[in-house]
Amino acid sequence: MRALFPNVLPNPNSLSRSKFPIRCFGCQIRQNSSSKIWSFSVKNNARSMSASPANAAASTLPSRRSSSSSSLYARPSLLEMKKEKAENRTRAYEFLRKLGIVPDELDGLELPATVEVMKERVDFLHSLGLTIDDINNYPLVLGCSVKKNMIPVLDYLGKLGVRKSTFTDFLRRYPQVLHSSVVIDLMPVVKYLQGLDIKQSDIPSVLERYPELLGFKLEGTMSTSVAYLIGIGLARRKLGEVLTRYPEILGLRVGRVIKPFVEYLESLGLPRLAVARLLEKKPHMLGYSLEDQMKPNVAALLQFGVREDSVSSVIAQYPDLLGIELKEKLLYQQSFFESNLLANSEEFGRIIEKMPQAIVLGSKVVLRHIDFLQQCGLSLKQVRKMVIGCPQLLALDIDVMRMSFQYFQMEMERDVEDLVEFPAFFTYSVESTVKPRHKMIAKKGLKCSLAWMLACSDYRFEERMKYDSIGVEEMETQPSFGMESLLEPSEEEEEEEEEEDEDDDSEDDEFM
Repeated sequence: MRALFPNVLPNPNSLSRSKFPIRCFGCQIRQNSSSKIWSFSVKNNARSMSASPANAAASTLPSRRSSSSSSLYARPSLLEMKKEKAENRTRAYEFLRKLGIVPDELDGLELPATVEVMKERVDFLHSLGLTIDDINNYPLVLGCSVKKNMIPVLDYLGKLGVRKSTFTDFLRRYPQVLHSSVVIDLMPVVKYLQGLDIKQSDIPSVLERYPELLGFKLEGTMSTSVAYLIGIGLARRKLGEVLTRYPEILGLRVGRVIKPFVEYLESLGLPRLAVARLLEKKPHMLGYSLEDQMKPNVAALLQFGVREDSVSSVIAQYPDLLGIELKEKLLYQQSFFESNLLANSEEFGRIIEKMPQAIVLGSKVVLRHIDFLQQCGLSLKQVRKMVIGCPQLLALDIDVMRMSFQYFQMEMERDVEDLVEFPAFFTYSVESTVKPRHKMIAKKGLKCSLAWMLACSDYRFEERMKYDSIGVEEMETQPSFGMESLLEPSEEEEEEEEEEDEDDDSEDDEFM
């Protein structure tokens, strides 16, 4: 052996530094792990000795084919993946069609890998009260994961205070909310609403009334509608209250809805500030259709005897008439007044000008008031004159009217003709106005009409008490609605001005 392989055996000193065992022709080198002494053995394998160097070298290299075929992680091809995805979609569509859901709109949507997951989503939506028809109205909701989308969104709404009993209607109106991110989409909107002075306690009712808010851009429609309303004179302190009562304002476009609404009322004679005051009290007016409701109703007022220059006053007194089926009500009410000899067609127009609410008064209510006045000793002709002069009589509390008449008859000892001349007497409080003024006049020994005594402010009446006689120029007729009442600053605005003046004074003091 030594003679045959004098140069094949390695140097034992060099083997101690080798990391891997070295193999050579016909020999194996083993290392004793305990003694770290290398030992050698020779294989008497004639076949290996006779093999060519190339074959020998090949036998020592790992086979690529065998290693790939024995891999534990075989990856499917793209074609197989595509085929599997198509099969899953087919099975999901078949499942949905059996339920009555039309899956056509889901073609571009990533669907669950299994029918079981799709069934979980459908069952969860059913548990919220949504029907198959509701899902068909917005089938993309099936693309929302129950755990990742639906539950987090509903939990957040519940924590805000949105009632669970409203979830069904909420999702029917705005199912897109289930696609939203609580942190990215919902929280910023809620914070923005709070910045508009909507109270935290009112946020749930606002969202229940108008869930579409959660899908609006903060710097889009919402900000422009608010800016425009403040610009026409809506009080900043009233904004939160206005939006709470009618949050739909935040979804109205200025150019298409709000501005045309304001400009139309201005064209009828309402000052812009008066429109702002009306919107503070009746923000839902912005929901009236300009073409389908407002313009036809104004035309109906003119048709039934309201004079053109009085239309603005009628609207200011009763803005809700712009949103009702006005023509039918006017037709019925005019016929009722004429048949009961209370007014002809022209006089009916004057009644509407003075009290537009007469349009919606029930016939039983009107007849009850007519009977009371006749019981007071007034003829139907006198009652008719009183109704035309002060139609507010038809809406007063009869018990209060009875107390007023008793004082008029027993204490004031006046003739009922005075009531015919000034039927607005019944609209004044006996205790706070009629009684104290009557006593002052009786003490002074003056004789005056009811209009002179009552149709003025307390300050004006005190000034009149300084007179020794009553001038003709002092006589006043029936009180009427004045547009100026809408243009006067509110108490809150006066407080704001006072606070601003105080701030200005404090700033001036700092520079003194």
